[in-house]
Amino acid sequence: MKQDNEPFKFSPSVILWPLAAVLAIWICYWVEIKYHLYLTQYGILPLTFVGLRGIVLSPFLHGSLEHIYNNSIPLFLLIAALRYFYRRYTLQVIMYGVLISGFITWLIGRGGSYHIGASGLIYVLVSFIFFKGIQTGYYRLVALSLTIVLLYGSMLWYVFPGVDEQVSWEGHLGGFLAGFLFSKAYDTPEYKNRHIVYDWQKPDFDPKSDPFMKRFDENGNFVNPPKPEDIEVVDAEILSPPKPSTTLPVQVVYVYKVDGNHHDKEATFE
Repeated sequence: MKQDNEPFKFSPSVILWPLAAVLAIWICYWVEIKYHLYLTQYGILPLTFVGLRGIVLSPFLHGSLEHIYNNSIPLFLLIAALRYFYRRYTLQVIMYGVLISGFITWLIGRGGSYHIGASGLIYVLVSFIFFKGIQTGYYRLVALSLTIVLLYGSMLWYVFPGVDEQVSWEGHLGGFLAGFLFSKAYDTPEYKNRHIVYDWQKPDFDPKSDPFMKRFDENGNFVNPPKPEDIEVVDAEILSPPKPSTTLPVQVVYVYKVDGNHHDKEATFE
């Protein structure tokens, strides 16, 4: 695939997409609390026909304030990273990720329990961004993958049963598998690391005319350039200081009358 010279471009959607996702789950939670609704029943109920609706609806539902808060920050950051680094596949990864991870949860989930929350989608994003970055081998995407490991590497434990009975490990596993499948299915440009080309690497480089190369002798030894001649700085004011003014003060004499008497006053202006 042809390389894109500017593969990563910032646009308002990098902020607006994750903001819309977080706002949507908080609005649903607010409606549930405000009107005293019980929306958990719209989550995924494994191996039941009515539970299929939860595949689409469960990412918007959360059981507590702590639950929605823990999902909001990673959801925002991961969607923003996905939109910035993998713009072409953002919509597909989110939509199909919700469907596939939800369907896997519906198949293998514990019966009699509703599975709700956006954590399945979060695992889709973590898995896709990590594996895709490693597969491309491009230094920026590999660095992103390592950042994902540092931030969310501990999440891997929650794809196994028995770690925490209060979380849906089935949804986490479904999201993790879906993200890995997407990293294999969706192709990305073959990014090439951009190397700096120095002057001496150019085909038309002439070492004899290069100022730096002239500093080397025929044996390759560096020769220090001659010291520049001392430049005498002359301050004209120091050599010829201004002469003190010899102008004499100007004396002005004026006479005025007060009640018919003459008063002589003398004023001096310099």
